[in-house]
Amino acid sequence: MEFLSLETIQELASQYGYLAVFVGILLENLGIPLPGETITIVGGFLAGSGELDYWIVLGCAAMGAFIGGICGYFIGKYGGWKLIQAFAKVFRVQDVQLEELKTKFSENAVKAVFFGRFIALLRIFASPMAGVVEMPFGKFLAVNLAGATAWATVMTTIAFFVGRVVSLEQLLGWVSKFAIGALLIAIAWIVVPIWLESRAAKAGEE
Repeated sequence: MEFLSLETIQELASQYGYLAVFVGILLENLGIPLPGETITIVGGFLAGSGELDYWIVLGCAAMGAFIGGICGYFIGKYGGWKLIQAFAKVFRVQDVQLEELKTKFSENAVKAVFFGRFIALLRIFASPMAGVVEMPFGKFLAVNLAGATAWATVMTTIAFFVGRVVSLEQLLGWVSKFAIGALLIAIAWIVVPIWLESRAAKAGEE
């Protein structure tokens, strides 16, 4: 998106500092496709150059992710499933397949909420899906806090130290490749077993 180019993000982070980091990741966790991860990395990068404080950047990123995750959970719990079904119809995903995906997520909700922070797209949808499958809120709260803290610590620390020896563009490229690679692995881990079960069921019918 042109209005959210790297230059624009750098300008926002420089102008609004910690608020930009907090709001950026908060909105991303609400399901709004904003580059919260990029904003956090830029914040850590600026901390490494002495423009911002490392600990405050880390705290803002963690709190933004944590609070955004809670909001996403309730969005998913109160209306999220209907929205997912509407999107599924657009992409011609069958109800049976959708239910299988829902069951798969429910069985692995703790891992999805925690590790989803580090995976492209899943970071946006993990919390709402936790609400959809009605993951116990107490358990979600604990895992959400742990995941938000771990993710914010890793992203901010990497940007703080590595950003001193490589360019911001190169650092963002590495992080993006990792997030996309993790997404492909996650998709394969979920979709392949469902596909194999579907083939086995069809073979049994024949």
